[in-house]
Amino acid sequence: MILLDGKATAKTIRSELKTEVAKLAARYGRAPGLAVILVGEDPASQVYVRNKERDCAEVGIASFPHRLSANTAQQVLEALIDRLNADPAVDGVLLQLPLPDGLESRPLLERIAPEKDVDGFHPKNVGRLAQGLPCLQPCTPAGVIELLRRYDLPTQGKTAVVVGRSNIVGRPLSIMLSQPGRFGDATVTLCHSRTPDLAEQCLRADFVFAAIGKPRFVTCDMVKPGAVVVDVGINRVEEGLVGDCDFEVICSTASAMTPVPGGIGPMTRAMLLRNTVAAYKQHMGALAPLTLRAHA
Repeated sequence: MILLDGKATAKTIRSELKTEVAKLAARYGRAPGLAVILVGEDPASQVYVRNKERDCAEVGIASFPHRLSANTAQQVLEALIDRLNADPAVDGVLLQLPLPDGLESRPLLERIAPEKDVDGFHPKNVGRLAQGLPCLQPCTPAGVIELLRRYDLPTQGKTAVVVGRSNIVGRPLSIMLSQPGRFGDATVTLCHSRTPDLAEQCLRADFVFAAIGKPRFVTCDMVKPGAVVVDVGINRVEEGLVGDCDFEVICSTASAMTPVPGGIGPMTRAMLLRNTVAAYKQHMGALAPLTLRAHA
């Protein structure tokens, strides 16, 4: 079995971006800038933001953190996003989720300028993704596709099952897998909690993508021999962090599989950096408007 090492692959991507950023900064007189908004004291979010700041420092991206208390008003966040949208030193704006109770994330995400939406959550970017147009792609699905590309595991002409239909992972991933290209052109089935024959659907698939948020949900009897299994889930259980797939038993059946941790998580952060650089290049005129990287 091939272990799809997202941690090592993300390190390679950061190295590539570091070289590119150094050249761009010398040309344009400033580095790309990423603003991250963190509201409240959620421990997991604190860790995620620290990791993102560390990644930015490694690559040479300027990081502008905005840490706010949990009782921050919706209007204060709206005003902050407006300022960041107008700030010429900021190329990307990221609102760390989840937000504390009492705050509505959707209006805030939609308030971020689409060209600075490095998470790829804005309806304009989602709509362009659905139409196969260049856009800032959601980071986790983009990380999945990039990992397949780096290991040369094409989905073209294959059957793929995506387990989970969230707007952050499952839905956009199913769209990207169905788009034309060597790492698209799959026949995709999007499964969810109401799918009556979920196990049978998975068992027929050449590629299984699990993003359902249930520890070890996908078991060995749901994966056909030789299938590629990509585990997007990360769940905390008594013995530590595990994915949505039962790695210890599936790894003897699958031809390739991601570990948890060390699989898609690092790739997601790497795609955030790539989106920030792409947004910066468009901002500085190195790319024409709306010619950000399309799915290939």
